[in-house]
Amino acid sequence: MTDYEVLRVFCGPDGGYGNELGVVRAGAALPDRADRQAFARELGFSETVFVDDPERGEIDIYTPTLRLPFAGHPCVGAAWLLGVDRLVTAAGEVDVRRDGGLTLVAARPAWAPPRTLRRYASAAEVDALEVPPPGEWIYAWAWQDEAAGTVRARAFPGRGDGIDEDEATGAAALLLTAHLGRALTVTQGRGSQLLTGSRPGGLIEVGGRVRRTLPEGGPQRAGGVGSA
Repeated sequence: MTDYEVLRVFCGPDGGYGNELGVVRAGAALPDRADRQAFARELGFSETVFVDDPERGEIDIYTPTLRLPFAGHPCVGAAWLLGVDRLVTAAGEVDVRRDGGLTLVAARPAWAPPRTLRRYASAAEVDALEVPPPGEWIYAWAWQDEAAGTVRARAFPGRGDGIDEDEATGAAALLLTAHLGRALTVTQGRGSQLLTGSRPGGLIEVGGRVRRTLPEGGPQRAGGVGSA
């Protein structure tokens, strides 16, 4: 059995919604990549993160079907949980900043996996979209208020791994921010919120609010691979 925690990352202003993230604090319990992949598939979250060194902030990120060098919501969640000022990912070092109740990470757009940024004429059109068939990772978006920099978005991974729609997607918001060249406030999924902006050196910052799914309980357990 392997212990893990569940966070909600990019919660709305009232603390609701957010994208669930599985976190295995004791990454040494599953050192093999194949076992990590199997565990992430078993949990079934859009991403699961394994902590290899909590003091250095070294993490390893998986979807149910593949390993990611970098992803936004695992980095924001891990930074919040570990309380570090920097993370070490397979893509590179990620700076961490805190602003009130927000946790924000800064990364290079080139680290984000490719996404199709598909613009629509209105937020209502985005709301009305059906889940497209697998095959293309689509980030559907529209301005809610262009002058204010507010965006309505939905994310469709298209991987055919059971995650038909991603509730909140930091990497895609990072790419959209780089594309538009301005800070954004993104409402994604059912009501999650992501805040973005530019940083010196070509970095893009993305962040939001993080909550534990079970704040009163200890780590949860899942079996099948590894031990704790």
